[in-house]
Amino acid sequence: MINRRTFVASVAASLLAAPAVANTRLPRKFRPKEVDVNPDLPAGQIHVIKERHYLFWTLGEGRAKRYSIALGAQGRNYTGVLTIRRKAEWPSWTPTQNMINLEPELYGPYRNGLPGGHPRNPLGARALYLYDGGRDTYYRIHGTHEPETIGTSFSSGCVRLTNEHVAELYEMVPVGTQVFIF
Repeated sequence: MINRRTFVASVAASLLAAPAVANTRLPRKFRPKEVDVNPDLPAGQIHVIKERHYLFWTLGEGRAKRYSIALGAQGRNYTGVLTIRRKAEWPSWTPTQNMINLEPELYGPYRNGLPGGHPRNPLGARALYLYDGGRDTYYRIHGTHEPETIGTSFSSGCVRLTNEHVAELYEMVPVGTQVFIF
């Protein structure tokens, strides 16, 4: 029989072992949902629909898990078919030279990078690294410490989910997954 002390200790241990992701309160319209999609779409693909701020993880048989996302500002988004070639938990981050050139006051202070888990690290809890053939595009599907940005377009271009949702997606998506961004 389990006593209160054992219960409290086991809950504390499980919280410490779990990834430290924010438990966000998103409006219902931004919460993940299983939805109907084109039945011809095979299972195991990611489809990003930029104008609607949705990412779909296809499940097959005309079903997909839909996530609401934040995107880059107009003109800073990728369009095309990419492949996930790398995944990372609590990834470090360094702004690209282009980011520093475009917004030196914002990105310049971080030119040497930030470690994973740092509260100012924009990659959040997980990152899926997007490649065009063998070339890193520097675009990512990643978490965010700013869940209030979901459903908006304002950043440097990556596809962002809440930390909680990207951690869920990260567990399902293998390296080699195709990502369609349109």
